[in-house]
Amino acid sequence: MKESVISAVERLLDNYLEMNNHRKTPERYSILRAVYSIHGHFTIDELKARLDKEMDFPVSRATLYNTLNLFLSLRLVIRHRFQGSTKYEACYDNQSHCHQICSQCGKVTEIKSPEIIAAVESLQLKRFRKDGFTLYIYGICSTCQAKSAKRKNATKKKESNNKNTAEK
Repeated sequence: MKESVISAVERLLDNYLEMNNHRKTPERYSILRAVYSIHGHFTIDELKARLDKEMDFPVSRATLYNTLNLFLSLRLVIRHRFQGSTKYEACYDNQSHCHQICSQCGKVTEIKSPEIIAAVESLQLKRFRKDGFTLYIYGICSTCQAKSAKRKNATKKKESNNKNTAEK
C-alpha cells in the first residue's frame, strides 16, 4: 500500500483517539499497518500470522478483534461474510466495488464494473446518504465448472462402458 494512504489512515486514527481520549497504543498502529499491507481480503488468522511472523509483533486474538471493531467504526476496514467465513478488507479510498463468489469452492474475486458503480452512484435515495457499496455476485467459477464437466464425462463414460459390458 502506498505510504500516503498509510499516513492518511494513521492521521484518521490519531484524530479519533485524541478526540475520544483513547490511548495511542503501538498495537493499534501495528495492526493498522498490517491491515493496509495486505492486498485484498484477509481473515483474523491471516492477520495474526502476518503480525507474528512477518512483523514480529504478536498480539492476542482479543486485541485483534477489538482493534478491528474500532477500525470498522472508523470505516478504515470493512467486514465481509462470505459463505461461512468472515473476511476483512482495508477500505480507505476503495469503498465501492463488486465481488464474484464461487458457490462451490468459495473463491472470492474482486471485479471492476464501471457500469454498476455508475448505476449505484446515480441512485436517488430518500433520506439516506450513500457512503459506498459492496455487491456480491454468486455463481460457479471456471475451475469448478471444468471439474464438474470432467466428473459428468467420467460418469457418462463409466455408464457407457458398463452398458457395453452388460450387452456382451
